[in-house]
This record gives sequence, C-alpha cells and structure tokens, in this order.
Amino acid sequence: MPVQGFCWFLCCRQGFSLLGRDYGEKEEEESFELRNKEDLTSNGRSPAEVTVSQPTSIANGTNGHAVSEVSDEMKSLIIEKNKMGLEEDPELLVKGWLLREVRGSWIKQRRYWFVLSQDSLDYYSGPEKGARRLGTLVLTNLCSVIWPDKQTYKETGYWSITVYGRKHCYRLYTKHFNEAVHWACAVQKVIDTKAPVETPTQLLIRDIEENKFNPEAVEHIYQHNPILKYTQSPLYAPLLPFPYGSLEHTYHSGKGYGTVRDEAVKLFNCLQQLESAREPVPIIQGVLQTCLDLRPLRDEVYCQLVKQTSCTPAPHTAAHLRYWQLLTCMSCTFLPGAAVLKYLRFHLKRIQSQSPESEMDNYASFIGEALEKTKCRECVPSWEEIQMLMSRQEMLCTVHYPGPGSCQLYISSHTTANEVVRRIQEKLGLQQSQNTFALYEQNAVWEQPVVGAALIADILTSFSTKESESGSPVKLRFKLYCLLDADSISVDSIEYLFLFEQCHEMVVRGQLPACEEDLQALAALRLQCLIGDFSTHSPCPPLDELFPSHMVEARVLVALSAPPALPPCQVAAPDGPPTQRFPAGLLTGALWSHATTAAHKQKVEQDLRLLSRLKEEAAGVMGAVVERWKGLAGYSRRDSMAAYLAIARQWSGFGCTLYEVDFYISSTGSFSQKLWLGVAATSVSLYRQGEAEALESFPYGQICSYGVSDSNTFKITAGDRDLLFETTKLTEIMQLMNAYFSAIRRQRGKGEDVGITVTESTEVGFHCLAPTPTPTLLELPSHPV
Repeated sequence: MPVQGFCWFLCCRQGFSLLGRDYGEKEEEESFELRNKEDLTSNGRSPAEVTVSQPTSIANGTNGHAVSEVSDEMKSLIIEKNKMGLEEDPELLVKGWLLREVRGSWIKQRRYWFVLSQDSLDYYSGPEKGARRLGTLVLTNLCSVIWPDKQTYKETGYWSITVYGRKHCYRLYTKHFNEAVHWACAVQKVIDTKAPVETPTQLLIRDIEENKFNPEAVEHIYQHNPILKYTQSPLYAPLLPFPYGSLEHTYHSGKGYGTVRDEAVKLFNCLQQLESAREPVPIIQGVLQTCLDLRPLRDEVYCQLVKQTSCTPAPHTAAHLRYWQLLTCMSCTFLPGAAVLKYLRFHLKRIQSQSPESEMDNYASFIGEALEKTKCRECVPSWEEIQMLMSRQEMLCTVHYPGPGSCQLYISSHTTANEVVRRIQEKLGLQQSQNTFALYEQNAVWEQPVVGAALIADILTSFSTKESESGSPVKLRFKLYCLLDADSISVDSIEYLFLFEQCHEMVVRGQLPACEEDLQALAALRLQCLIGDFSTHSPCPPLDELFPSHMVEARVLVALSAPPALPPCQVAAPDGPPTQRFPAGLLTGALWSHATTAAHKQKVEQDLRLLSRLKEEAAGVMGAVVERWKGLAGYSRRDSMAAYLAIARQWSGFGCTLYEVDFYISSTGSFSQKLWLGVAATSVSLYRQGEAEALESFPYGQICSYGVSDSNTFKITAGDRDLLFETTKLTEIMQLMNAYFSAIRRQRGKGEDVGITVTESTEVGFHCLAPTPTPTLLELPSHPV
C-alpha cells in the first residue's frame, strides 16, 4: 500500500490533463482545478478559477484493482451536478455472469461476475462477498453501448454487447439474447441519467463570453490557461466532448475513418503539418473533406484553429498564416454552432484590435464577412477555389450562351445561380424580358437546370466528377427557361438568338415533330445562318449538328431488318423451327471454335454493312440539304433565323419543354406507354414521341394538383382524373411548373378566388374557393429560377 500511495503522489506531480488523460509537461504548467457547479459563488467563476494545461503525452490506464483508478477518472471529468437526485450509495442494478473478451491471451474470452451500479460497470472474480474487483468502467453521458447483432451471433455463437468508456472498452458475450438485451438496456439507462460532461475548453469559452467586456479579465484567462493558446505539442484528446466509441463514423467506414474522437486528434496533427508543408492545398482539402463527412468535427476544428491563432510567438510568418488560410476556407464552407460562432467572432475582433493593419487583420475581416453569407456546402472547395481563398480573391467563372458566345464573371464562394443569372441579364440588357432565364449544366449528351439557390462554386467543383463519369466536358450555360411570350422578342435582340439556338437544339435532339422535308429545310437554313451563301470551299459541319441523327439510323435499321441467314449447321424445317444436321453434343468440342469464329465474323460483317449504309444514307440526306442550301442564296442571317423559327412555330407545342415519361395505363396496371410530357407557359400536354398533335392537353386552370407521389412517379390531378407518369426528371418537372406559375403570377397579379392547400406529403395541392366561368390563375409555392 505505501508503494501504491507513492505512485499516486508521483502521478499527481506529473499532472493530469484534459478529460483525465495523463500528460507529461512542465510542472509549472500542469496543475488545474476541476469542480462541480455547486462550488461556484453566486457571481460565477472568476477568470483565474479554471487553469488548464496543454496536454503533451498519453498513458492509457490498465485494468488495475485499486479504487484510485475510479477516483482518477471521476476527477478528470467536469460533470454538472445530476439534478435527478441519485443516492450517494450506488445501488446494484444488474449483476450476473458474462464472458469478456480478453486481448493478449490465448484464451479469447473469460468468465467474470459483472455488477452494474448507478456510477460504473465493475467486474469481479466471483459473486461471493469479498471477491476481488478486477476492473471498473465509469459511466458518463459520453459512454456508448452497441447492441447485440445477428452477424456476431452467427460467427461466434454468442450474443455480444460492447460498452465504450473513456479508458476501457468492454466486449461482453452471453448465449442468451434476452440477457444481452437486458444488460444493454440497463447500461444505456444509466448513461441516459448522467449529466452532460464539459471539457475545460468549454468552460473557458463560457468564461470568456461572460467577461468579454473586461479586457483585463480576458487576458488573465488566456495567460493562465495554455489550453487556449498556440502550441507546437500534439493534442491527445479533443477540445470538445465526443462520445466514446461513437458510431457516427460507421456511415463513412469505407473512407477509412476511425471514431470521431480519434479523428479530432488526427485533425490537429494535420493542422500542425501546415506550418512546414510545401503545398498546403492537399492538407486543407483533406481537413475540409473530413469535416464534410463527419459533421460533429466542424466545431472542433474551429476551436483548434482559434487555439493555434491565439498568442502565437511569430504571428506574421508565412507558416503561421497557414492557420488563417485554413480558417478562411472553413469560414467559406461550414458554419460553426452558436456557442463556437460567438467565440470565433470574439477571437477575430481581439486579433484585429491587437494587430491592426496586418495580414491577420485582413484575414479576420474577410472571415467575419464570410460568416455572414456562408451556407453549408455540398462539395469540398476545389483546388482553384482554395488557392483563391488563401489569397482572399474571387474566382473567374465562364458562362456560355446558346451558340458560340460566352462571358466571364468573378464569383465568390457564396455566389448563387440566381445572382449569376441576374448579373448576366444586366450585362446583356435582358432585365425587361417577359421570359425567364436559368443556368444549365450541359455536355454533349445531357443537360439539366441549376437550382436558383445552388452555389456556383459547388456546381463548378462537381464538374470534374461528372466529366470523369461521362467522358465529355461539362459547361455552364445561360439559357431561356420559361418561354412566356415568344412574340414579344425583338428580331434584333440577343434573346432572339437564344430562341433560335435553343430551337435548333430541340431539332437535333429529335424533339421537334416535323416531316423530313421540313427538317431538311431547317438544316439548310441553319447552314445559311452559320456560313452564308453556298460555296464549295466553305467548311460544312457534320450532319448530326444539322439533322436528327436518330431518323437516319431508324431508316437504315428498317432497311436491314430482313430475317438473318441461318448458320450453316442448321436447316429450316418446313413447318417448324430450324433443325440441326447432327445430334446435340456430337462433335461439340471440334465445332465450338469454328462456330464461335463464324459468329464473330458474321457480327463484324453486319456492323460494317450497317456503318456503310449509315454513311450512304447520311450522304444522301446531306446532298438533299445542300441542294436546299443552294436555293437560299441571298438570305441574310436575320432572314434565315426568321424563316427557321417560322417553320418551327407551325408545331402547336412550340416553346414547351419535353420530358420522356412512361404513362400509366390503368387497364393493364403498368407503365407501358412511352410518351412526351410537354410543359409550356399555359398548359401541360401529352404527345406520342415523334407526333406533332397532342394526345391530350391540360390548361393550368384545369389542374387541381400535381406533385411527386413516390421516388420516381409524378402525379397530375385534372378534374376527376389522376395521371401517373414514371420519369427520372421529377425534380426538373416540378421546378419548371413552379417557375411558370411564379412567372405568370408576377406578370398578372395574384388571383383572389383561389386558395392554397399544401399537404404534408411531397405533393402540392390547391383548390378553388369559388367557381368561375373561365379558368383562373392558380397559386402554387414557387421556386424562382
């Protein structure tokens, strides 16, 4: 016993640290006092009452038998007094035999007598009175329990529960499922009754908040608490409380994350590497990616950065400014919690007052402004964006117009798609247009509109992933979104050019129903608009940029749809299926190689024949287009565009946006008919693909409700009819219909005879309050673009 007491004295001399970890540091910086709230005066803590050291080393506890271990662990936690009134003497809640996993032994599991009390989970050598206690796991609200699962039972034949504590992790086993559940419930109930644990950093943040108007008291807090100041030593425990063995990381286990507590410590090590790193961007991206994946770590990283930018020995060096650069990137990517945000704002003002007209002052001012605008990002900033943020500059963004035009704009990490649309409209003089515009993500095979509230920085960052998946470059394009009034567009305006280019995109995609003669005429007018009068020396674009390529392919496939010739080893019976010359299995091994080679040769010949026919057919179509082009000599660019749009306007659905849908047929009970759903300014229509006449059209005044009924089904209710469509464009259809309603409402004013009904589901509904003889404008929650 004297030896044990002497060891305890030496341990105290070496000092305790954050959350009870044993760290070795200089003795004069080690001591700190831990108390419960009831020990405070009515005026709260004085600035010097909490003194916390900076941890520098770690020594994990062992399964000792002495009560001093429990005392050590309890003293190292700052716990608010439990208001639920537990008895001083611990009550034994559950007790019984359990198997515990033992590491470092040839026996994997050993049998112990476990006892659960209101404060701890202990295990003994046996149930008899006076049995030796072999280990203790103190229970706090940071402990966690993993419940029994079938996978472990299948592998081991035992039901297991795991209890995580600060120092220890108990993996317990039993053959009975009910017993395992009973223990797990009991331990979890004890954990739930525990008061919240606060770390010294949290207490000091509260002290600073209480004394923020007393500069002397604040400086006193910083001087006497190294945990708040810059350090070159590693951190061995988080600054904020995280559950022991937290399971939140399991959702990202594929990325190699450990527990949240372990990741917090690793992040501080990454922060310190910034000082000596030749290229800081990869480290900054790694920290931001971890914070994106593990949300609880965002406040922790903010606290670590505030710590490393406080009371720095060499604050103006490039190495120290790396912390400010990372803090800048964090402030443009994530917002901290309310308490940490107040602490951060105070820190920025303190630095600005201490170092005016310095680089730190400039970074602090930039960060303060960023925090006013930041919303949670969906993507980690790109390499280019991080470099711009490190120098506090804006990025250059290229936005393409329909056709060959483009413009460049400077954007920040907070610029939204709506802001870019507004700026481009002002630049192009389109503020007074009756139509609405939007940004689109577009490559060679697909396009999709960008939500108005989306951050352009996130959109640009996602391009690299989408380009690797599709194999073609992705561009940001500015286009017409809601064509509300095509007749009001001036022929001399850039908006007319937009209408012409977008109409041609529909033609090439095969979404403008027209006969072949009209399509050839449109292709000729396109050539006249692009090149001018015909010349043998003029470069001509490929046919697929002028004419719907699927029509050429369909014509060739029909021509080649004759029944294929039978293989040589088969002959056709007069009234039945082909029969083989030889019995099945005869000479199979000998003929297999020959049959495979023949089939492959036949496939190659078919492909070559198809390619040859496609070239012949394309040459024929191109020849017809060129002949029509020759007849357009003298047409100006303006005349060609006007003639092109005059042909396109002959279609009754001109100006609508078409979406491919599967229509639900009630008689068969399945989605079996592929149609086009056309969303226009005044109605929603259904078309057979390739046909000009609408099967049915529903003016907005007849639509009672519309919305998403499940993950891929869109529902429109018109009168007493429910129309169901299966499509992958649910969000786009909803956004476009809402945008049309919003635009029409802004132009004509709100209808007073229509009420809005927003249901709890994803479907948006509305009903008329009073019948009217004419269709009225219906109000829907809008999503302006």
